[in-house]
Amino acid sequence: MSRALFSPFTIKDVKVKNRIVMSPMCMYSAVNKEGFLEDFHYTHYISRAVGQVGLIMIEATAVTKQGRISDQDLGIWDDKHVQPFQKLVQEIQAYGAKTAIQLAHAGRKAMVEGDIYAPSPIPFDQPFRLPKEMTEEDINETVQSFQNGARRAKAAGFDIIELHGAHGYLINEFLSPLTNKRNDLYGGTPENRYRFLKEIIHAVKQVWDGPLFVRISANDYNQEGLTAKDYVQYAKWMREDGVDLIDVSSGAVVPATINVYPGYQVKYAETIRKESGVCTGAVGMITSGLQAEEILRNERADLIFIGRELLRNPYWPYEAAKELKTEITAPTQYERGWIF
Repeated sequence: MSRALFSPFTIKDVKVKNRIVMSPMCMYSAVNKEGFLEDFHYTHYISRAVGQVGLIMIEATAVTKQGRISDQDLGIWDDKHVQPFQKLVQEIQAYGAKTAIQLAHAGRKAMVEGDIYAPSPIPFDQPFRLPKEMTEEDINETVQSFQNGARRAKAAGFDIIELHGAHGYLINEFLSPLTNKRNDLYGGTPENRYRFLKEIIHAVKQVWDGPLFVRISANDYNQEGLTAKDYVQYAKWMREDGVDLIDVSSGAVVPATINVYPGYQVKYAETIRKESGVCTGAVGMITSGLQAEEILRNERADLIFIGRELLRNPYWPYEAAKELKTEITAPTQYERGWIF
């Protein structure tokens, strides 16, 4: 019997073999401190491709050196980063998975040496430092850095690019009124707060014609902050600007207490999908095949992003297939392990 979770998903000219996405998760394992992949990353990502994840998304990868969350983040700010990523992409694709990379800038949540930057000079919390308010020159340079990162991602052979606009990092900081107190073209109204992301999207699309995703935090969990309803309008603008899918997470733009339960963010993906007409990805404590199948069957989202469950079990797709009583292809070397 055909199952939604194991049905293909085509976006532009990229066909993903199933609806399972490895959610981007920082590993803080670039111990060289220059943003380069280590042996660990190859094992980490390729094993999930062997495990039959349809789309492997590389963790938040900094477009500038000072835009890293930590000095052990991966980077794509230098042409020297391209060749190691090219090798990783080829190895992942060899097992039938598609590849994506999340381009990121940490903004005021950067914990690296030197100045850190944000739309407004407001620290996140202790022990975070006071960021510098970005000038228009800083903004223009950062937009250019995202474009350069996209160009390098294309040279590395990635199938999909995602812009990290969630979890309180730089793009998210511009979108939220909690962190953007500017009174120029980049603040004060939803249209102005969206301008930074809009410019990044347009700059990226000048060098990238493949599928473009954006991850968002659809709820600030603060009475003065944004909710999924606010993000419906942002999503409509993103659709008009050429974004193909919105990866819907939530929180972390300011400290907040979040009521976490299985599938707690799915309703945000559903709202944005139904009210904006944009494809969405659902993420957040999705741990079983039946749970994922319900989301897809009821058209609450188009893709299922799996995070911690794939850290616990690189072969989660096989467990989901068994739960859903469907068969999936295994690498030849592992076939005898999946005969029941």
